[in-house]
Amino acid sequence: MILTVDFFTPITDDPFEFGSIAAANSLSDVYAMGGKPLLAMNVVGFPADLAQDMLADVLNGGYAKAAEAGCLIVGGHTVDDAEPKYGLSVVGVIEPGKQVSNAAAQPGDHLILTKPLGTGIITTGAKQQKVDPNVMKNAVETMATLNRAAAEAMMKIGVNSCTDITGYGLMGHLRGMVRASNVGARIHFNNVPILPGALDLLKQGVVPGGTHRNLQNVSDTARWDADITDEQQILLCDAQTSGGLLISVPGSKLNQLLIELQAEGVPIVAVVGEITNGPAGTIEVVP
Repeated sequence: MILTVDFFTPITDDPFEFGSIAAANSLSDVYAMGGKPLLAMNVVGFPADLAQDMLADVLNGGYAKAAEAGCLIVGGHTVDDAEPKYGLSVVGVIEPGKQVSNAAAQPGDHLILTKPLGTGIITTGAKQQKVDPNVMKNAVETMATLNRAAAEAMMKIGVNSCTDITGYGLMGHLRGMVRASNVGARIHFNNVPILPGALDLLKQGVVPGGTHRNLQNVSDTARWDADITDEQQILLCDAQTSGGLLISVPGSKLNQLLIELQAEGVPIVAVVGEITNGPAGTIEVVP
């Protein structure tokens, strides 16, 4: 059995979209472990003086996404709060002994990422009224996409390790993997998918506060090649919402997994790096 909970404040002005994204984000931890979400409960903070139909739209967005996942929302709890917050407490199931952790990556594994980076930068830009509507629409669709198909593909093939990319960014979550697995890693920046519009916003100085903290937090881990720019470092540390899975798969299974991910309809699949012998706990970033 898998038990997890997550919730956060709105990242889009549309209540239904917010509910959908928050639910997808909450379900992601179950998928990262190879499980299937079964039941969930709403976790809600909402100002008493806001229109109740807005809360209904948030909940409907969450219900719709949970239903897409085959997960039943059976209740929840709401408190009066100064700022809206929403997420889910999720119960997932997995066959004993089949769960995937972030602590079993092996040297020679390839690292596969299943969603592009940049949601933190784009949603921050939206709050500053700097984002083109089409850029925001694409980011919302990415965040609202479940990691179910990617999880089902990796469970069919069998992988060594996995983590989902959320608030700590790609570098932060990979840091957790290499430390837990006692290995090193290498990331090839040019292979990392980036959401359209993110780099343009970054050049305008749009960076979430959490992204700056993420960059500081990996200072003891990252080994940046001299050709990696400050902007590229920030993108790799961008705080994500409902990001993709980062899967560590043996080289002998790489092609099988790529084929299965495509067959499952995962829209973005990128081989972004590999696991190395170390030094343990370090990440080398090259162009």
